[in-house]
Amino acid sequence: MAKNIVLTGFMGAGKSTVGMKLAERLKMQFVDLDKEIEKVTGMTISQIFKRYGEIRFRSEESLMAAKLAKKENLVIATGGGTVLQESNIDTFRENGLIICLEANPEDIFARVNRKKGTRPLLKKNMTVEDIKEMLAARTPFYHKADYRIDTSGKDLDTIVKEIIVLVKNQSRS
Repeated sequence: MAKNIVLTGFMGAGKSTVGMKLAERLKMQFVDLDKEIEKVTGMTISQIFKRYGEIRFRSEESLMAAKLAKKENLVIATGGGTVLQESNIDTFRENGLIICLEANPEDIFARVNRKKGTRPLLKKNMTVEDIKEMLAARTPFYHKADYRIDTSGKDLDTIVKEIIVLVKNQSRS
């Protein structure tokens, strides 16, 4: 398979975890967009946000999206806000299948609470209601994906198998 598989979705939806397993199963290379930005800038995402703000981070994100989209045979886990810039969606679509991973707000809350310090857009006392508001604002962008898969209440293998079926069906058409 030469086309990339691009995983989008809200933070905590499972993009990195699913992406690693999916890449392994499909014998593709896994790339985490945020980790690539950290390598290039020499800073964590949180540090970029603190020092330069969200606009600078989104600029770095778009540059990295363009760079990765030119490659082939990748499973790319995007950041939760990558799709907020429509140009990123268009860039990834040129050589990729975009799959949005979704989860209910309660699952997201439980998942992100385990990694709070590494997520720059999370407030200290974030609630399920805050997540619902952020999800509502981002849903129109997430719906631009080619496919959507709900990860709530599913184990990793089930999610990966669902994506593999989608990918195989897509390559036949």
